[in-house]
Amino acid sequence: MMLRDKVVVVLGVGPGLGRSIALASAREGADVLLAARTESRLEEVAKEVTVSGRRALVVPVDLTDVTAGERLADAAAAEFGRVDAVAYNALAMPPIKDLMVVDPDAVRDALDANAVTALRLIRGLVPRLTAPGGSVVMINSMVVRYSQRTMGPYKMAKAALLAMAQSLATELGPRGIRINSVAPGHIWGDSLKWYFSYLGHKRGVDAQVIYDETAASIDLGRLPEPDEIADAAIFLASDMARAITGQCLDVNCGEYHH
Repeated sequence: MMLRDKVVVVLGVGPGLGRSIALASAREGADVLLAARTESRLEEVAKEVTVSGRRALVVPVDLTDVTAGERLADAAAAEFGRVDAVAYNALAMPPIKDLMVVDPDAVRDALDANAVTALRLIRGLVPRLTAPGGSVVMINSMVVRYSQRTMGPYKMAKAALLAMAQSLATELGPRGIRINSVAPGHIWGDSLKWYFSYLGHKRGVDAQVIYDETAASIDLGRLPEPDEIADAAIFLASDMARAITGQCLDVNCGEYHH
């Protein structure tokens, strides 16, 4: 078990990747604190964690709240005594528009809701992180590896998140705390399945046609699934990656090389 008896805080728990990270953490021996706005969703994932024999603490919270980091750190300390790893999976989606036409205020809000929020949360949790040996894994995106029309605001937000992770790795390295990122490609989860069905409906074809067209140029001929992204995050959080910090691991089945 790569995380035996450790405590993992998962920030941003939806039906896809956040859930997969939480369950993978439990599978690898960790107790888990689950943080997001929707309590009913957190409770569902918590039940799955406990089935695997690990403890789960549900903390419904608005992650953009300026006190969220400290509150989560205190909750983890009260329940588990410490924090060993943090997985940041939250996302406030920026406008999907060209930079030349998007409202600059919307871009600023997206940077605040993503990179600045992540910084506040990490700063609040770091005092409780086990040192040396603590780890933070930021879920980023392959959008930092390429440019595409209408994706400029999203790329700016994720690029800021990546730069922040690298800078924090330098600042926190002397304390033995590691900061890394995972950059997924397309994730074959519920959201993408719905979107491919939508595209197929517009074209009058089955969603499998859209999938096959997308996968055709990918080295492994398929799209990664949430559990595969979660496994990469677990590796970076574990002692197996104890000499890795400031890095961004691409998990995209070979769609892009970096």
